[in-house]
Amino acid sequence: MPHSYGIRARTRGLFSKGFRQNGLPSLRGNLRTYRINDYVDIKVNGAVHKGMPYKIYHGKTGKVFNVNPNAIGVLVNKQVRGRIVQKRVHVRVEHINPSKCVENFKNRVRTAEKEKRDKNPKKDRKRLPGKPLPEKVVSGKSEVTFQNPQFHKEIF
Repeated sequence: MPHSYGIRARTRGLFSKGFRQNGLPSLRGNLRTYRINDYVDIKVNGAVHKGMPYKIYHGKTGKVFNVNPNAIGVLVNKQVRGRIVQKRVHVRVEHINPSKCVENFKNRVRTAEKEKRDKNPKKDRKRLPGKPLPEKVVSGKSEVTFQNPQFHKEIF
């Protein structure tokens, strides 16, 4: 068969849906409100052909810069050779989900503000890397036995 370089080339597994997930999406995604500066994940829905972004943007997280009646404008970082370029992509609502990439940050800010309001003594809120695990001793058999020993006298 001839080789294809089309716009949806090599997307057989990329745009396919999981087991028992086929068919059109529910209206829940269409009724969601997106605002400018929200973070969204681009996840292409293969059942909806309109407003489908190019395959390179599948799985990327971006920031909303424009809201239209039928599409959402998303700023996405794309690597082009040696540099990272900020691209502006308009994607239909069926192909995006709200991102949870800033949830931990927002929770930290909320707890910090609550501590400030409660007049608690100031403490260090910096995140630290996990400490190394403590040492442990692995006990093994005292004698090593080989399954298939094949020793040659001239080697040893």
